[in-house]
Amino acid sequence: MMINSIKIFEEKEVRTLWDEKSEKWFVSIIDVIEVLTDSDRPRKYWSDLKSKLKKEGSEMSEKIGHLKMKASDGKMRFTDVASQCGSMAKVAREALELKTGKKVVTKLNAKSILQEQKKLESEDDE
Repeated sequence: MMINSIKIFEEKEVRTLWDEKSEKWFVSIIDVIEVLTDSDRPRKYWSDLKSKLKKEGSEMSEKIGHLKMKASDGKMRFTDVASQCGSMAKVAREALELKTGKKVVTKLNAKSILQEQKKLESEDDE
């Protein structure tokens, strides 16, 4: 089961997704870039960065996933994601935590989301 979640950092949304099967968090790269760079065009920033890294021979793009997350228009759309186990995700997470002084991912985050999801599922069964 995959659980979508939104975290708020400095009044900006960061879409996250918990994959219960792999026990990994996935984070929207676009959202992290927006928070870290204050860019008005985080998609363009990410696109340019990916192109630059590919030209430099970086293998980073091989570690980027592509999952559906809820977009600002409410529709589920594919977006680039990094897992908490990926090196890019680690760097982005550490930079975000350093900038905000807040932990991005903890076991408590996952536990509370899973409890809420189970609660909603049990209410649906009634």
